[in-house]
Amino acid sequence: MSAALSVTDLRDRLPGLMLRDQRRLARRLDDPRVDLSRVASDIARAEERVSARRTAVPSITYPEQLPVAQVRQDIAAAVRDHQVVVLAGETGSGKTTQLPKILLELGRGVTGLVGHTQPRRIAARAVAERVAEELGTELGDLVGYTVRFHDQVADSTLV
Repeated sequence: MSAALSVTDLRDRLPGLMLRDQRRLARRLDDPRVDLSRVASDIARAEERVSARRTAVPSITYPEQLPVAQVRQDIAAAVRDHQVVVLAGETGSGKTTQLPKILLELGRGVTGLVGHTQPRRIAARAVAERVAEELGTELGDLVGYTVRFHDQVADSTLV
């Protein structure tokens, strides 16, 4: 660890961390009595968590028969370039199951979670199961769900 730690240097490392760590560590850096070496070690651990999450993103494939898969590059570009994107398509086109995968491919879900809402409990669980299956992971690991008082998520959950 460098002997000359500065609040500015540590603050510059915050944007690469998970969103929950950014806020928590930023508040600690605002305290004039903070022990910078402890915050620096907490930032290093948070950086390791982000690195592990980035490494955990699986290889992503798309069923080519789905219309959304045919335009995934256009969707990815729209999401990358705009704060709000409205995606409309026919029922069964793959919007629900493929959009979370497109977002993962863009790196979303590494410093936070890709959220996906469904109007019914059964739909939420079914979509999570399907996306987890397509990503080749167990439900509750990289892909989880939360419905009212029941969570099936882990620290490793990306979607």
